[in-house]
Amino acid sequence: MKGPFQLNKGNYSLHHLQKDLLSGLIVGVIAIPLAMAFAIASGVKPEYGIYTTIIAGIIIAIFGGSKFQIGGPTGAFVPILLGIVIAYGYEDLLLAGLLAGIILVIMGIFKIGSLIKFIPRPVTIGFTAGIAIIIFTGQIANFFGLEGIEKHESFIANMQEIVIHFPAFNAYSIAISAICFFFILVTPKIFPKVPSPIIGLFISTLIGYFFFTDQIATIGSAYGGIPNSLPAFHLPELSWERIQRLIVPAFAIAVLGGIESLLSAVVADTISGTKHNSNKELIGQGIANIVTPLFGGIPATGAIARTATNIKSGAVSRMSGVIHGLIVLMTLLLFAPFASKIPLASIAPVLMMVAWNMSERRAFSRVLTLKNGESLVLLTTFFFTVFTSITTAVLVGLLLSVVLFIRKMTTIQIVTKVLPDHSGPQIDIFTINGPLFFGTAALFEQRVIETMHSEAIVLILHMKSVPFIDITAEDNLLNVIKYVQKNNGILFVAEAPQKIINGLKRGSTYDLIGSDHFFTSKDDAIQYALQTINHPDCIGCQHSATKECEKSSSPEEIA
Repeated sequence: MKGPFQLNKGNYSLHHLQKDLLSGLIVGVIAIPLAMAFAIASGVKPEYGIYTTIIAGIIIAIFGGSKFQIGGPTGAFVPILLGIVIAYGYEDLLLAGLLAGIILVIMGIFKIGSLIKFIPRPVTIGFTAGIAIIIFTGQIANFFGLEGIEKHESFIANMQEIVIHFPAFNAYSIAISAICFFFILVTPKIFPKVPSPIIGLFISTLIGYFFFTDQIATIGSAYGGIPNSLPAFHLPELSWERIQRLIVPAFAIAVLGGIESLLSAVVADTISGTKHNSNKELIGQGIANIVTPLFGGIPATGAIARTATNIKSGAVSRMSGVIHGLIVLMTLLLFAPFASKIPLASIAPVLMMVAWNMSERRAFSRVLTLKNGESLVLLTTFFFTVFTSITTAVLVGLLLSVVLFIRKMTTIQIVTKVLPDHSGPQIDIFTINGPLFFGTAALFEQRVIETMHSEAIVLILHMKSVPFIDITAEDNLLNVIKYVQKNNGILFVAEAPQKIINGLKRGSTYDLIGSDHFFTSKDDAIQYALQTINHPDCIGCQHSATKECEKSSSPEEIA
């Protein structure tokens, strides 16, 4: 099947459809409570999140650049969307989403997707952790059943609202939140394949309905009933004045959506071993965000956790993403009236767990321990995200990264090439000249993986001329290591400076390579590699990395 909806390179069988049905069902069930929760957290009605999951989820699956991508509303958008709703209102949010979709399509056409990969890892960790803080604290009011809370764009103002209203907490809401939290945490340990948010919501809703009917706020009491149908087509009012007013918020949605969707696509590549098309992904995301507002939906992007769940549940094609959207549609048509009974106190633990899982706390701590410029970029981006806006945070983080990079470049010679040495099919040797940092990290990974011999058993990275490696490049190095090990190969590091080795020891990279696979000379690494390869396969080989290789290729030597 050709075109955007190509299922796979071979035949799509009934067995494949069964696997896609199962994964689509699982992800669809998971997406339902998250769709409502993200919509509520963004300051709009819960059904708008469901509309987004259905429409954007199906479109992104069909037109996106990653065949396993699951699209919909995400936590990353919450601060931006809430700010737009507070400042402009829901109708203007729809127009901002449509404009963001147009910008994303333009970005994809002009191949800007390939540039987003150069955003330094500390910047993405910083704003992701900041978003997690905003989402978590934004649910404190629902957790404690606080009423009369006015939402503000300022984080400090929102915290002040909570402090002012906290004495009037609702014990029944706390009980419902605690029950939901309990089942979210316990369910994975007892039933690991059952979506824990669904269990938490279901049980806490039943308890709330039968025992605390008039004591707690529900989706129905706060937002009215959820209609069991999709809204009619509605074109937002277009005027030059409105476009001028919303172009900056739209650009912020487009940039964040592009970053989030491509990060999700990279995660999908790592888990599945596939390769996404970044510019096609931006175009698919753009089309989804153009169409979704026409039916009342909010901006959407690739959802990392749901995409990972899709792959781990056995998805084999784009059909799983389409099925996920159809499952949510069926749920809307059949069970919408029941959703209005869900307590807001049950929604709070779901979003708090989302915030906890997206916080990147381990990566955050790892970068902090570096105590260098990357740590400064991380903290700056984090605090600007929490106390100003994501747009400002990303711009400041990028600017600071560039300044620190220029400062480093004034003290070293810039040579950013990965050169394959004269090596045999079973032993690949790459000499890396120059620093490995966010600007060269993707090229390093690409050149090594694309140039390696398919039958290589040992990959030797000669790192004598590498003055430093930053956290972004270390992640790409991890991808190279996993690629080699996935293909039953071994990676050696030769002549790496001690400060490089010390840096790798702070994370998992050093242990993944193995302490006995670091060598003080390239010759030692080659000698060790020669003990690892299949010598009978060397007979007749014309590639000679060393004299020992020449001996190995001789039939007489093998005999």
